[in-house]
Amino acid sequence: MSTYFPKEPTPGWMVVDATGQTVGRLATQVASVLRGKHKPDFTPHQAGGDFVIVVNADKVVFSGNKLDQKVYTRYTGYQGGLKTTTAREMLDKHPERVLERAVWGMLPKNRLGRKLIRRLKVYAGEAHPHAAQVPTPMEIR
Repeated sequence: MSTYFPKEPTPGWMVVDATGQTVGRLATQVASVLRGKHKPDFTPHQAGGDFVIVVNADKVVFSGNKLDQKVYTRYTGYQGGLKTTTAREMLDKHPERVLERAVWGMLPKNRLGRKLIRRLKVYAGEAHPHAAQVPTPMEIR
């Protein structure tokens, strides 16, 4: 008897349009595809997922009052260097970071997670430079 152990497959490319999508619900589906949970030979310790291209990241929506109440924090490394930004300000200045941070929170915090987050490509507008990879459209449930 031998256990079937899949090799790390070659990743595919998927594109998703974020227009009108809720940030958290979109991020869960993107994180699942990055991990490879949509494939029948999912292995938790391998990067078996696909590359994901998210376009129109500036058109995502937040539910409730999160646009003004959700706060993103970062630390500069200096004393008293805690910087805070609301979701509205982040969506105006850097709309792609909103989705990147939401997806990163759903990935494992280890070498595998750092490898997976590099497979996420987020763009504020409609255009992206990955047309040569022929991405398939990802259906949003």
